[in-house]
Amino acid sequence: MSAPTHDWHCWDLARAASAHYAGDNRLHADRGQAHEIYQTSTMSALLAAVYDGTVTYGEIARHGDFGVGTFNGLDGEMVAADGQFFHLHSDGTATVADPTELTPFAVVTYFRGDAGRQVDEAMSRKELEATVDELVSGQDHFYPIRVDGRFRQIATRTAARQSAPYRPLAQATADQVVSRFTDIEGSLVGFRTPDYAQGITGTGYHFHFIDDARRSGGHTFDFVLESGVILVDEDVDLHVELPEAAVRQG
Repeated sequence: MSAPTHDWHCWDLARAASAHYAGDNRLHADRGQAHEIYQTSTMSALLAAVYDGTVTYGEIARHGDFGVGTFNGLDGEMVAADGQFFHLHSDGTATVADPTELTPFAVVTYFRGDAGRQVDEAMSRKELEATVDELVSGQDHFYPIRVDGRFRQIATRTAARQSAPYRPLAQATADQVVSRFTDIEGSLVGFRTPDYAQGITGTGYHFHFIDDARRSGGHTFDFVLESGVILVDEDVDLHVELPEAAVRQG
């Protein structure tokens, strides 16, 4: 698979200059123009060790071209960008996801990039999150976020496949191996979720990383972005499908 090419200093942000702007690079809160985030199962079910998937990624792909998730038995992480779904493994490698693979939890949408900001100076994760806070129109909405660029460093950790009887998520992820990448180009895919959604989905910022070669990545917990572009959607509609196991756990 050929890697996408980017010119970080000549990015065309025409999409970000669309009618979705409310001025000062902020997004408006026009619910009439919102689109949907689709989620299968809930975070509370995942925390309670409901790791057996009931939905294939072929089905998930009908609801979005961008998102994050996991695989049956908590076997690694999923990241979707530009309509391509990838399986991120516990050793830091990435492969194309098989559409027949099952997932116990995934969150996807059709990403538009309603607003954006160029990054020409090094930015930590904390600084990037503060920048997104400036871009968005409020604290109580759901925001898909994509960051494309060159990363000075990035650290990921990814769950390893679990065997039944399953341990709760906190125990299952306690021994995750950290993968560290330096001077690497790629994409962060994630969401900013309001606090009131606790238990329904993960709150705050949640990012998965995939490199431009589409060979490495993982669940991201720290990074320094050297240069690139931040793009943000505004989505106020969250659609949650509840598999039977998740309903029992709820």
